[in-house]
Amino acid sequence: MRRELSAGLVLVRRMHGRPWIAAVRPRGKPEGTWALPKGLIGPGETPQETAIREGWEETGVRARLVSKLGDIRYVYTWEGERVFKIVSFYLARATGGRIGDLPPGMEIEVAEAGWLPLADAPRLLAYRGEREMSERALEILVAGSDPTGSDPL
Repeated sequence: MRRELSAGLVLVRRMHGRPWIAAVRPRGKPEGTWALPKGLIGPGETPQETAIREGWEETGVRARLVSKLGDIRYVYTWEGERVFKIVSFYLARATGGRIGDLPPGMEIEVAEAGWLPLADAPRLLAYRGEREMSERALEILVAGSDPTGSDPL
């Protein structure tokens, strides 16, 4: 069985007094299909570097990592081959850029990017594992600090 390693973000920004997350609608998916930014770990790249790069490429927003949220593991089939995939997710703080201001070429992957209220993300995100990661991020933010004791926002 082939293996794939990816990394992604729950990319948070505070607006109107509450946390919002950057989400994307992958190209080819129907409207309302929201996912977290993520992608394959490149050669020589760490999962953390991948998460930051993918966040920027897919949303147009720069990020600073706060803490690791966890890993999602699943198996899928691609062109008749079973693939075991692990996606490492990180909580990150938005530091600049503009949502939807994608680098050239990313429109082939991302149909749109937008902000979702973090409190609604467990209901709005399309994939179970990503909903769980958003719940973990919400727990950290409600507690007021990340596991290292620093203020995430």
